[in-house]
Amino acid sequence: MKTFTDKVAAITGAGSGMGRSLACELARRGAHLALSDIDEASVADTAAACRALGVRVTSQRLDVADREAVFAWARDTAATHGKVNLVFNNAGVSLSVPVATARQEDFAWLMNINFWGVVHGTQAFLPYLNDAGEGHIVNTSSLFGIIAMPTQSAYNASKFAVRGFTEALRMELDLMRSPVSCTCVHPGGVATNIVTTSRIDESMTAFTGIDTQTHRRRANKLIDVTSADAAARQILAGVERNARRVLVGPDARRVDKLVRLLGARYQAMVVWCYRRAAMSRKRACAATGARSAATESSTH
Repeated sequence: MKTFTDKVAAITGAGSGMGRSLACELARRGAHLALSDIDEASVADTAAACRALGVRVTSQRLDVADREAVFAWARDTAATHGKVNLVFNNAGVSLSVPVATARQEDFAWLMNINFWGVVHGTQAFLPYLNDAGEGHIVNTSSLFGIIAMPTQSAYNASKFAVRGFTEALRMELDLMRSPVSCTCVHPGGVATNIVTTSRIDESMTAFTGIDTQTHRRRANKLIDVTSADAAARQILAGVERNARRVLVGPDARRVDKLVRLLGARYQAMVVWCYRRAAMSRKRACAATGARSAATESSTH
């Protein structure tokens, strides 16, 4: 897709982060928009910002885990806008928990949004993209759809699933010589609110030796690599060149090269890094305790 002018794009998770940035960037390029998010107020704010750029915008609250609701949204979007050319299955959540203590309901919550939400959006919009004669599906995986990490088994499972689903879909569309194509996006650390809204199981403290608030602070630092606006521009550049995969940010590109180089051996390296970090925390705690004891004895 060489131009976005007068195209119609549907975006999930458009209330904040990459979804909002994609919406605004597409609006600046002349695309009309159908926006959705679980947070009705935030997606309304995005819609208002995009309307100010002179394009036609519709918005609504949507839970992408609800298959019937997603299909209804697709029908309404096609009826209201007259066509649909692009769908960005962007909505996502995160969960940090060791496998041994993961609750089934938390696992299901995450998979229903991160994986089934992508499946629902793809299947709901694909007929309308075909009807338009030119279409593109953009499914958001993750850096963690390339590399696995301890305590991220559920998130890894969902993002590896999105990758496999999208790569299979791309091949099917190629085989059918369809007017629709698709791209799998692997963002590295993108500054969004996903950490703020993530679920962190209480068992994480015992497993990692880090309390929940410290875990969130460290995670926020790790994702503050690429701005959401820069990520949106990289994604749209990938759509323009019909890329099969888009690696967003320098961290995603580095990790992709690492996994290609090491293969499954990267897992041993990750374990070594985690153990080294744990030892550093223990030494820091011991030093802090020693200083506290020395201070207390000097006051008596």
